[in-house]
Amino acid sequence: MEYEVVDTQVSPTGRLEVLSRTEAAKLLDEGHGSLHELYRNCSLAVLNCGNELDDAKELLERYRAFDIRIIQRQRGIKLDIKGAPASAFVEGKMITGIREHLFAVLRDVIYVSEEIRGNPRFALNTSDGVTDTVFHILRNACVLQPMTDPNIVVCWGGHSISREEYDYSKLIGYQLGLRGLDICTGCGPGAMKGPMKGAAIAHAKQRIRNGRYIGFTEPGIIAAESPNPIVNELVIFPDVEKRLEAFVRAGHGFIVFPGGVGTAEEILYVLGVLLHPSNAEQPFPLIFTGPKSAEDYFRQIDQFIGATLGAEAQRRYQIIIDDPVQVAREVQAGIKLVRNFRKQQRDAYYFNSLLRIEHDLQRPFHPSHENMRKLKLQKNQPKHTLAANLRRAFSGVVAGNVKDEGIREIEKHGSFEIHGDSTIMGPMDALMSSFVAQKRMKISSKKYNPCYRIVAETVA
Repeated sequence: MEYEVVDTQVSPTGRLEVLSRTEAAKLLDEGHGSLHELYRNCSLAVLNCGNELDDAKELLERYRAFDIRIIQRQRGIKLDIKGAPASAFVEGKMITGIREHLFAVLRDVIYVSEEIRGNPRFALNTSDGVTDTVFHILRNACVLQPMTDPNIVVCWGGHSISREEYDYSKLIGYQLGLRGLDICTGCGPGAMKGPMKGAAIAHAKQRIRNGRYIGFTEPGIIAAESPNPIVNELVIFPDVEKRLEAFVRAGHGFIVFPGGVGTAEEILYVLGVLLHPSNAEQPFPLIFTGPKSAEDYFRQIDQFIGATLGAEAQRRYQIIIDDPVQVAREVQAGIKLVRNFRKQQRDAYYFNSLLRIEHDLQRPFHPSHENMRKLKLQKNQPKHTLAANLRRAFSGVVAGNVKDEGIREIEKHGSFEIHGDSTIMGPMDALMSSFVAQKRMKISSKKYNPCYRIVAETVA
């Protein structure tokens, strides 16, 4: 099948207008695993905005002829683009938001390659070193803004959701925007786009001209969840673990909409952080919400958390169904507690450095068949450690569903096997099966073929 494509050249928008010869040479050096391949794939994902495709492997194969090259000029750089998806253009001109995202990709790919990787200054084998890395990536992208009160609401939820759930997420964003709150999401479609769209309308009504619509992504997921053009601050992190840490360090209030395994991964990550004894006293507003039709969905999530992590984990969040105004009020009240706590502790409003995140939660997890089989999913461990391992299991399923590397791994070796206690595997199987039945795994209308197999082991 032929897809309409466009060739063009674009000049920079944003901060990165010049590159050194060394940087440009790295971006032009081709080969598997090269910086050029990473930059090309992320750029293609950005240009694919608006197309309902959440299969990274299919995207890369569909636009196999796509390429992007750096042109060094006396007045600065230019991008030479061949075979870009036509949906990124209007009357032959690239949509401004997408153009900005292209240069955000360039900025972050270069920064991580030149300043982070191999730099002894960033001790990535320590918890503090990883947190420092996340801080510097955010600062380089100008996300950290001092002299401002806490007002960033992180919204998590699925890219494959119903129209009713999407419209509800817009209503939530609208109520948040009326209260002067900004939105941070995973930057893709569905429950990531809805709150931004609602907040943008509310900000316009309140004459807020500097509304922030922040999107955090990473190379593995960006092709499956292309950034929507409402995002005006896009940051690409080197892996999902740093992306997740950025959310909890930069956000002040947290809302979870209905979703699939990716949303479950985010929930388990944040519970893994909050269940650590060092974080017991930190105010951390966390609300699960959706329309009336999503009530059963959140009951299933709550039951899974109760069965695996216990009542202590359930106490760390609220569930509010079909009430956008109440959600916005609770988030606003929670953010006031966050502000008071940070002020008392003399911690910055723009970056939560007091939150304790174990290095075990920060280490990148490669979802190979061996690593998935070896996950420790038993109850004879601290709750925050179990939450971290459960998060990895769901992360592996995300990879097998939508990430290029994960899809190829499944095609080559078959389904991932997830082993653990029957008291954990039973609830996990029930939750996963509900995601499949509700078509929350992928956007595609084709029958979903699970990329995983759950193996329950008898508890001694």
